[in-house]
Amino acid sequence: MVHQSFPPPPTHPFKRLRIYDGLMMNARRWSLAHDYFRRRQNVHYQSLNQPGIVCGLGVKLIDAPAEVAAQFRDRRWLEIQPGIAIDVEGNPIVVDEETNRQYRLRTETPLTGTLTIYLVVSYLDPYSPDRQENSEEIREWFRLDEKTSPPNDKEVELCRIKIQPGSVELEHPTDLLFPEVNELDLRYRMQAKARPEAVVRVAQIKESETDEWYESRQNMSDRATKSLSYLMQSVSVLYPVLQGQTQIGQVSLQPPEDLAAYDLLYLTDRQLVELNEEEIYAVYQYQKNGGLILIDAVSNDDLLLKTATEIIFHELETNLQYWQDLSDNHPLITQPFLFAALPIINQAPVQIWNGGGVILVTGYLSAAWGLNEQLYIDRNDIRTAQELGINILHFAWRRRQIAQLIQ
Repeated sequence: MVHQSFPPPPTHPFKRLRIYDGLMMNARRWSLAHDYFRRRQNVHYQSLNQPGIVCGLGVKLIDAPAEVAAQFRDRRWLEIQPGIAIDVEGNPIVVDEETNRQYRLRTETPLTGTLTIYLVVSYLDPYSPDRQENSEEIREWFRLDEKTSPPNDKEVELCRIKIQPGSVELEHPTDLLFPEVNELDLRYRMQAKARPEAVVRVAQIKESETDEWYESRQNMSDRATKSLSYLMQSVSVLYPVLQGQTQIGQVSLQPPEDLAAYDLLYLTDRQLVELNEEEIYAVYQYQKNGGLILIDAVSNDDLLLKTATEIIFHELETNLQYWQDLSDNHPLITQPFLFAALPIINQAPVQIWNGGGVILVTGYLSAAWGLNEQLYIDRNDIRTAQELGINILHFAWRRRQIAQLIQ
């Protein structure tokens, strides 16, 4: 699952109605006064929470209503259960029992391959021109919709359904956690909850397709991506203050792409050694601007490790300190998890050096962040490796945060 991050509230100043004796009240002024408090409420929610489902809003299959035309009496009908959600701006989306909650999927099947349909609910502003009501009370409405692109920030996903060429006959999932084509998929519904302090993003360098060793190197890169994804999945469970973006960015340094969106750039020792002058400069600028470079010495090649260390010193202008030489209150050692010593994984000690925006790691740390077919790793070692990895992510996020605050 890809964690979704939501924007902070806009930095627009608040303006409220100026009250004075003799003020004549009219609809515009009344609306201005109430909009002020609505906006304060929305900003408060958006600052501390993230959108999602509060309760209910399940999705079930139903037979086509008897009153619909024969051409629409098919197995595309759904009914949304009553419930409440909150959108990104803090607007409550209330789906009540009295409102018609039946819905028929209208999306046409693809000619080839598969297509994912997203069923979403969103808040409708009761003051919109197309929803004027002739009564003293104005109801706040909701909108059910289907789309073939992921939900935007103001939409809350209820379910998704994958369809393929041919007729669409919706079914309940045979396996609830592994739905198939035409089956309801409710695995990606987001619950409303407290907003994490930050979402940490990680990138790695794409392998060049013109490289004669591309296939083998891409396999190694895929394994690294998988390990990084395991680490990012563990963040919200082990340290809920942060959230990890499980989709690992794939960037190219030639021409240099925007690395500023990422807190950490993952490189192997081989990748570092093979960078050209322009790419080295891009990496140098990235760490000078607050980014953290994690260099994973997975090759177990002493000569390659020595060359990588020389590049770090001469090209990246960074002096590395061994873990034991770091101060006792260094964030890599203490935040958020305390490490008195580095772990031993797969009977090999993990070693870490740090200097400025560079961390050099030897051992099987990244291999122990998740399942690894080539190694048997004890569960306790996996947890220890993930906690140490979260310390690295926390260090990367904190370093980049401070760098941005002084720019």
